[in-house]
Amino acid sequence: MASVSYHISSLLEKMTSADKDFRFMATNDLMMELQKDSIKLDEDSEKKVVKMLLKLLEDKNGEVQNLAVKCLGPLVGKVKEYQVETIVDTLCTNMLSDKEQLRDISSIGLKTVISELPPASTGSTMTANVCKKITAQLTGAIGKQEDVSVQLEALDILSDMLSRLGGTLYSFHSSILNCLLPQLTSPRLAVRKRAIIALGHLVLTCSGNIFSELTEHLLSELKRNESTSTTRTYIQCVAGISRQAGHRVGEHLEKIVPLIVQYCNVEDDELREYCFQAFESFVRRCPKEIDPHIPNVMGLCLKYITFDPNYNYDNEEEEMMETENGEDEEQESDDEYSDDDDISWKVRRSAAKCLEAIVSSRHDLLQDFYKTLSPVLISRFKEREENVKADIFSAYISLLKQTLPIQSWLHASDASGKDDVPLTMLQNQVPNIVKALHKQLKEKSIKSRQGCLSLLTELANVLPGCLADHIPALVPGIVFSLADKSSSSNMRIDTLSFLHVLLCNHQPEVFHPHIKSLLPPVVTCIGDPFYKITSEALLVTQQLVKVIRPLDKSCSFDAKPYVKDLFPATLKRLKAADIDQEVKERAISCMGQIIYNLGDHLSTDLQPTLKIFLERLKNEITRLTTVKALTLIASSPLKIDLRPILGEGFPILASFLRKNQRALKLSTLTALDILVKNYSDSLKPAMIESVLTELPALITENDMHVSQVAIVFLTTLAKVYPSCISKISGSALAEVFQLVHSPLLQGGALNAIVDFFQALVLAKAATMCYSELMKQLTAPVYSSGLAGASLTLHKQAYYSVAKCVAALSSACPKEAPVTVNQFIQDVKNPKSSSAVKVLAFLSLAEIGRTMNLSAQRELKTVILEAFTSTSEEVKSAASYALGNVSVGNLKEYLPFMLKEIVTQPKRQYLLLHSLKEVISSSPANGLKPYVEDIWALLFKHCECTEEGTRNVVAECLGKLTLVNPSELLPRLKKQLSSGSPHARGTVVTAIKFTIADQPQPVDALLKGCIGDFLKTLQDPDLNVRRVALAMFNSAAHNKPSLIRDLLSAVLPSLYNETKVRRELIREVEMGPFKHTVDDGLDVRKAAFECMYTLLESCLDRLDIYEYLNHVEDGLKDHYDIRMLTFIMLARLSTLCPNAVLQRLERLIEPLRATCSTKVKAGSVKQEFEKQDELKRSAMRAVAALLTIPEVEKSPAMAEFSSQIRSNPEMASLFESIQKDSASLPTSESMDMS
Repeated sequence: MASVSYHISSLLEKMTSADKDFRFMATNDLMMELQKDSIKLDEDSEKKVVKMLLKLLEDKNGEVQNLAVKCLGPLVGKVKEYQVETIVDTLCTNMLSDKEQLRDISSIGLKTVISELPPASTGSTMTANVCKKITAQLTGAIGKQEDVSVQLEALDILSDMLSRLGGTLYSFHSSILNCLLPQLTSPRLAVRKRAIIALGHLVLTCSGNIFSELTEHLLSELKRNESTSTTRTYIQCVAGISRQAGHRVGEHLEKIVPLIVQYCNVEDDELREYCFQAFESFVRRCPKEIDPHIPNVMGLCLKYITFDPNYNYDNEEEEMMETENGEDEEQESDDEYSDDDDISWKVRRSAAKCLEAIVSSRHDLLQDFYKTLSPVLISRFKEREENVKADIFSAYISLLKQTLPIQSWLHASDASGKDDVPLTMLQNQVPNIVKALHKQLKEKSIKSRQGCLSLLTELANVLPGCLADHIPALVPGIVFSLADKSSSSNMRIDTLSFLHVLLCNHQPEVFHPHIKSLLPPVVTCIGDPFYKITSEALLVTQQLVKVIRPLDKSCSFDAKPYVKDLFPATLKRLKAADIDQEVKERAISCMGQIIYNLGDHLSTDLQPTLKIFLERLKNEITRLTTVKALTLIASSPLKIDLRPILGEGFPILASFLRKNQRALKLSTLTALDILVKNYSDSLKPAMIESVLTELPALITENDMHVSQVAIVFLTTLAKVYPSCISKISGSALAEVFQLVHSPLLQGGALNAIVDFFQALVLAKAATMCYSELMKQLTAPVYSSGLAGASLTLHKQAYYSVAKCVAALSSACPKEAPVTVNQFIQDVKNPKSSSAVKVLAFLSLAEIGRTMNLSAQRELKTVILEAFTSTSEEVKSAASYALGNVSVGNLKEYLPFMLKEIVTQPKRQYLLLHSLKEVISSSPANGLKPYVEDIWALLFKHCECTEEGTRNVVAECLGKLTLVNPSELLPRLKKQLSSGSPHARGTVVTAIKFTIADQPQPVDALLKGCIGDFLKTLQDPDLNVRRVALAMFNSAAHNKPSLIRDLLSAVLPSLYNETKVRRELIREVEMGPFKHTVDDGLDVRKAAFECMYTLLESCLDRLDIYEYLNHVEDGLKDHYDIRMLTFIMLARLSTLCPNAVLQRLERLIEPLRATCSTKVKAGSVKQEFEKQDELKRSAMRAVAALLTIPEVEKSPAMAEFSSQIRSNPEMASLFESIQKDSASLPTSESMDMS
C-alpha cells in the first residue's frame, strides 16, 4: 500500500514540473496505474490525485489536457463518492467559463465521467447523487442563453445522461422538461435540434404525467402556430418522440394526426417534409392507432410524391431527345428561380419513404395498393432527382416483397388460394413497369441503373416468367451495362445477378433470338480481373448453357457456333490454380454443365478437360464441387465417354467414403451410384471391391440419411453386378440387419432396405437365398425364446422386420405360402413367446396387404383367438393383421369383420382398429360397394361412452368420407344437430381426419361447410369444444385456406376459450388433503395451441394487439399454459417486434414473477423440476425479447435485465440459455418452417 502511495506521490511531483514532457509522461503513468484493478488509494492520495488532475485540465499543453481527461474515467471507480462530486462540480463550473478550450475539455470530461458511472441497478447511490448534481447545473446552463456553444454542449451531455441513466433522474424529469421546452423556440436551429434529441431520450423513462404534459404542450403550440419555423420544430419534435417511444404516442394520435394533416397543405416545403417524416414514424411505431388515418395519409403521400412545381414532365418523349445545352439555356432564361432553391424533392422523398413504411407494415391492404399506389409509383419512375428515385424504387420493391407468395411449410396447392388477386393485378402492370424502366437501363447514372435492376430482379422473383414478352426491351440495357467501360464493378455484378435470375425464371426459347448479343459480354466478364465479376459471370454462363441447349425438350436452336466462345473462356478459369476459391468452384460447376449439355461438340477438347477434373478431385479444397460436377456429367443423356478417368478416379472416390466430411460422403455415394448405373461395362471388379470395403462403416443408425444413400447404392450394385453379391455378404449385410432391428429405422431408410432385400433375392446368389435372409431377419425375435418373455426388440423394429419379410415374400412368390404357414403355426403354438406372435401377425399383415391369403382357412380363427390373448401387444398386432389381410381380399374378409363387430361387443375396440386399417389402406373404388354398410355400423357406435372407441370410430368416419365426399360430408353435417354431445364430438373429430396436408377432392366441399363444424366451438358441452379446437388447429396447420376467411367469426369463440372458468374448478378431497382440479384446463390448452398455429399460417389476418391481450392472460395461467405462452412470446418477438415492444411493460411482469418464484422447501422433486422447466422457458422468452432492436430503451426491460444480471441464479440460467441458442442453427421458432 505504502509503495503505491509513494509511487503516486512521485508521479504527482513530476506533474508539477515545468517541462511539458515530464508532465505528459507522469500523467500517462498515472493512467496506467489507475487502469489496474488492484490499485487502492488512501484518502490523502485520492485528494491529491483529484486535485492534480483537475489542475492539469487547465494545462497550457493540449496533449497533457487530453490525457488528464482520459484519466478521469478510470478514476471515477477508484475514489469515494464525495471526490466524484468534487470532480463533477469543478467540471460544471469550468463549462460555464469564458475560455473556449477549457469549456470543451470540461464537457469531454463530464461525458467521460457519465459513461463510467456504475448503472443504477448495481445499487450504488453514487450514480444518483452525482447525476442530480450534474443535472441541476446543466439545466441552469441551458436556461441562461448567453452563449450558444455552452448551451449546445450542455444539451449534448444531458442527452447522454438521459439515454444512459434516465431512470435515476426521475425526480428531475419535470425540471428537465421545463428547461427543454423553451429551447424548442430558440433562435438557433442547432439548439432546437439537440433539445429534440434530449426530449427523445427523456420520454423513454419519464412517467405518464410528464409525457402527457409534454404532448399537451406540443399540441397547444401546434394549434397556436406562431410562426412556420417553430411549427416545423414542433412537428420534428413529435416525430422524434414517436421514433423513440412510439408506443406512448399512440393514445394521443387522435389529436395529433389532424393537425399534421392540416400543415401538409401549407405552402412550405420543409414543413411538409417534416410532416411526412412524422407520419412515417407513426406508421412504423403505432400501427394500430394510425390505422383509421391510413387512407388519409396515403392520399397525401400520393399527392405529394408527384409534387414537382418547377419542372414540366409533359413532353416526356421529346425531353429524352433534347440535347444537354438545350436544358442549360432553359435554366438561364429562368432568372427569378434557380434550381438550387428548389427543395420540393425533399417533400417527394419523404412522401416516398412514408409510402414504403405503409406498404411494409400493412400486408392486408395489398389489393388497394395495386389499385391506387402502384400506378402512381410506376408513373414516378421518371423522377429527375436521383435520391428521390432511389426511394421510389425502394418503396416499389417493398411492395413486391409483400406480394411474394409466402414460401412456407404449407403445400403450394394451399398457399396459392389466397394470394392470386394481387399477383394478377401485378401481372397486368408489368408492361407499364418495363416501359418506364427499359430506357433508364441505358442512362449514364449508375445509381438509377442499379435501382432499375434491383426492382426488375425482385419482379422476376415474385412473378417468374412475367418478363417473357419484354426480353427484347431489356436485353440492350443488360448488354450496355455489361460492356460499358465506365460501369463500376458493382454495376456489372448487379447486372450479372439480374441476368441470372432472368435466365432461371423464364423459358429457354425466349432468349434464343438474343444469345448472339448476350453471350459475348458475359464471356468477356469471365475474363475480368476482379474475382467477384468472374464468379458471377460463371454462374450466368452455367445457366446460359442450359438455355442454349435444353436437353429435356427438343429445340431447333443451334448451339454449336457458341461453343467456341464459351468453352475456352471457362477452360482458362478452370486451369488457373492461383485464383479465388469461389471462382475455382464455379468454374468446375460451369464446365461440368458445359460437358453435360454440349459434350458432343467438344471433340478433342473433352479428354484433356476431364483430366483436369481428375486433378481437382485430388485437391482437398475443390474435391466436393468436382464430385458434384462428375455426378452431373455421368448422368448426361449425351453418354459422355468417361473411361479414361474412371481407372484412376474410382479409387479416389472410394477413399472419400472414409473422410469425415458428411457432405462429401453423400455426394460421393450419389456419384458412384450414377457411375455404376451408366458405366457398368467400363468398371473392373477390383474397382467395385475397393468401394465395397468402405460401405459397411457407413451403414449405422447414427446417421440414417447416409445409411439410406449407402443402401440405395448397394441395391444398384446388386442389380447391375449380381456377381459381386457374394462379396456383400459379410460385414455390410450384418450392418443392414443391425439397422433393421434399430428402433430409429423408418421412412426413406426403411424403404431403401426393403428394395435392397428384394434386389438381393433376385440376384440369386447361393449365400443370399430367401431362406437364409429370412433366418437372419427373424433370428433376434426367435432366439429370445420362452413363452413368458416379453418383447425384446423395440416395437418399431417388429414393423421393420415385418416389412422386410413381406418384401422378400413378394419377390419370391413360390416361397411365400410356406412362410405364411410357418407364421400361422407360430401363432397357434402355445409355447411361442409374445414377441414371436407379434412378429408373426405383423408379417402376415404386411404380406396379406398385397397378396390374397384367403387360401389359408385357419387365418380368421387364429386371429380372433389372439384377440383374447393376455398380452396387449399381441392383441393390437392381431387387430392390425386382420385389417391388412382384409385389404388384400375385401370380398372375403370385410363382411366377416362387420358381422363380428355387431356380434362381439367385447372385441369391438380391436375390430374397429382393424376396420380403420381397411379404410386407410384400401383403394376407394374397392371400398365403394361396402360404404353404406360400414357407415351405418359406425353411426351406431358414435355415441359410445368409451372415448377411445369414439376416437377410432371418428377416424374411420373421416377416412371413409374421403371415399365419396359429396355424398357423405352432408351426412356428417346433419349429425351436428344431434342431441348427444358424444355424437357431436365424434363428427367434429371425423372432420379432423378429412383434413390432410396434401390437396384432395374433399377440400372444395370442406371449404363450403367447415364454418358449420366450427360453430361447435360455442357448443355447451366442454368436450365437444375441446375436439372442435383440435379440429380447428389441424385445419390451421395443414390447410389454412379452409379457415382464413372465417377467422373474423371464429376468433371471438377461440379467444373466449382461453379464459379461466371458475365454475369448472372443483376441490377433490384425497384423505386429509384438498386437491383442486381444473376441468377447463384441456380446453384452454387446446385454444392456446390453436393460437400458436395461427401465428405461423394466418398472421396477416390477426389483430395482433387483441391477440397479445390473451397471450398476456396466458402468462399468468396454469403451468402447461404458461409453457405454451412463453414459446408464443418468443415467436412473436421475431414475427411482430413492434407490437410486442408496445406491450412490453405488461408482458415483462409475469415473466419476472415466474423467474423469481421460489419453490417451498418441503416440496416433492417433481415440483422442483416443474418450476425449473418453467424458469428455463421464461428465460428463453426473455432472451428472445432481448433480440428485438431497441428493446433496451424500455425502462422495464432494462431494469429486469439488470435484475437478472445481479441475481447469480438467474444470471447463470440466462447464460446457459444463451449458450443453447447459440449452438442451435436458427432462432427460437419451433421447427415448422
